[in-house]
Amino acid sequence: MKPIKYIVENSRDALWGLTVRSVGYQKIGPHEAYPPGGHHQEYLFQPEKGRILQEYQLLYIIGGKGRLSTRHGGTHNIQAGDMFLLFPGEWHTYRPDEETGWEEYWIGFQGVNIAHRVEHEFFSAKSPLYHIGYNETVIGLYDEAIRTASQQEAYFQQLLAGIVNHLLGLMFMTSQNRTLSASPQIPAMVEQAKKYMESAIEKDISMPHVACHLNVSYATFRHTFKKYTGLSPAQYFINLRLHRAKELLRSTSIPIKEISYRLHFETPEYFTSIFKKRIGVTPSAFRR
Repeated sequence: MKPIKYIVENSRDALWGLTVRSVGYQKIGPHEAYPPGGHHQEYLFQPEKGRILQEYQLLYIIGGKGRLSTRHGGTHNIQAGDMFLLFPGEWHTYRPDEETGWEEYWIGFQGVNIAHRVEHEFFSAKSPLYHIGYNETVIGLYDEAIRTASQQEAYFQQLLAGIVNHLLGLMFMTSQNRTLSASPQIPAMVEQAKKYMESAIEKDISMPHVACHLNVSYATFRHTFKKYTGLSPAQYFINLRLHRAKELLRSTSIPIKEISYRLHFETPEYFTSIFKKRIGVTPSAFRR
């Protein structure tokens, strides 16, 4: 059986932005008591009553099934391939189905990094459940976290923090892409839009024009494109033009004013202003 590790963090580790407090794996057979013995008192709970933790916990169920209930997230049926995120200060309870049991990995953590992501609504107590399916990479990351916590070499917390970040990013990306792939026309439309904008980078086109080319309404195009890429079509197109401007500044002696007109920025002054805002220096400084 893989070990269960409870970790004491220090003030130096906290400065890294994220620290891990517990990590482990357990397999619960049909009709076995849950949770089993061997846990630290802080983490023991009665599923009938639930509990409140002072840290985040990320659980991954790789076999069996069960149920999860949280104060803000409601009740969910949990299947193999599901991950769920528990929040500090949030009442919750969960347990495997008595007939099937389940296999679970978990890792508990806290810090300003995860708090920042919650603040900006990447993660929410209202949506604790993520369907990612069976994923060998995720299992490998949990196993690596258990090994790292068991060995506890110098500065091991920094490695554990990186594993948690990898798990969170992989969970978020996989879940979002599974949602988007339910409508296969969305990725195809976005890729078609990108290719069209790239081919028209030195043309004076509008984003409604791109939507018309794709034969969809502009409102639908803008909403879908931003959801998929994180940028509005107009912002994405500006970034493409700025990349092209950097190429021209590096490899040609074309005057900056001509570059701004060639790429259809409103005025040379606007081009200089947005270039400095996005790139960090003016076009002339970049060229030098």
